[in-house]
Amino acid sequence: MNNLKNQTDFDALARRENVKKALLNVLLYSLLCIWALIVLFPFYWMIITALKSNAEYLTETVPTPYPLRLTLENFGIAFTPTEQVNLALAFLNTFLFTVFTTAIMLAVIVPAAFAFSRLNFRGKNILFTFFLALMMIPTELVVITNFITVTNLELRNTLLGLILPSVTSVFYIYLLKENFSQIPDELYWAAKVDGTRDFKYMMRVMLPICKPTVVTITILKVIECWNSYVWPRLIVDDADHLLLSVAIQNLRESGAGRGNVPAMMAAVVLVSLPLIVLFLVFKDRIMEGVSRGGTKG
Repeated sequence: MNNLKNQTDFDALARRENVKKALLNVLLYSLLCIWALIVLFPFYWMIITALKSNAEYLTETVPTPYPLRLTLENFGIAFTPTEQVNLALAFLNTFLFTVFTTAIMLAVIVPAAFAFSRLNFRGKNILFTFFLALMMIPTELVVITNFITVTNLELRNTLLGLILPSVTSVFYIYLLKENFSQIPDELYWAAKVDGTRDFKYMMRVMLPICKPTVVTITILKVIECWNSYVWPRLIVDDADHLLLSVAIQNLRESGAGRGNVPAMMAAVVLVSLPLIVLFLVFKDRIMEGVSRGGTKG
């Protein structure tokens, strides 16, 4: 009898725990769904506004949550060149700026991370501590110095002038260095016994092992370059060298942007779409790389 009673009490307790866990899951997912709706609503509103005609938008007393008549003409209007803005040219400028900046940055930070993680040289720890200290300096403090330097070098309104201040990152060097440090030393010394040079070992062994982190850094840098605004705004004042972020702002400030809000929203949709697709495709790699960078052993 006692065994039966104990079993009954255990089953009742297990059912209560399951019910409690189910209610907590329902509450958690409900809150997550509400938060997702709050976050995604601006994107939804941007898209439906881009699909409305300008006449419909101007005649709305109360904005409707859906277009009465779908139209794609705003996307053509947005990329029609004007005296103030040429979004198609700005798209090309941003693409070139993103590709070259990301490629040069990888060529800088990968050898730097390899040197700090694997090579032994005098003052390595002091130098790495100095690098980490640079992370505490806000970017805004060096903008004036960079502006004066690039201006004195006569690199304003040039692709090189846009790229130079962004070709390295202390944080990315630190993140990649931590990943390289997790690779066993035995692999390095075995490669040295076989006569493998350091550069070949870095390219053939370390980079393939740390591929998730390298992919993550690449994607984050692409997003950073694509959304860059402050530096391009300062260094470029020629309409032929504008990046998308500045071009969109100029479009908003111009009469075209204020007079045709749906076309403005269409331009924002087209500019945002590459980054959204990039993140959706590589979101697992980003999470894997970030989690790998924060794990030792």
